[in-house]
Amino acid sequence: MIKRSVKLELDGLLNEMKINLENNYKDLAHDALKKLHQTLDEYLQNGTLKEKDYKKYKTIADDYTARLANYHH
Repeated sequence: MIKRSVKLELDGLLNEMKINLENNYKDLAHDALKKLHQTLDEYLQNGTLKEKDYKKYKTIADDYTARLANYHH
């Protein structure tokens, strides 16, 4: 089970990225996605996030990475 504060932070980063994407703020969406990937890796390394939960969020982040691959100016 993910700690509530960790879940809120990860969901907040996902939400920030989605909102920026919906509002066509591509640079901000890329930044939020990069921060999400960094946070996931950091939490996995320090043991805050279990492997199962990491994989769940990593799959979502990777999906958005694929969507944003062609989002350039």
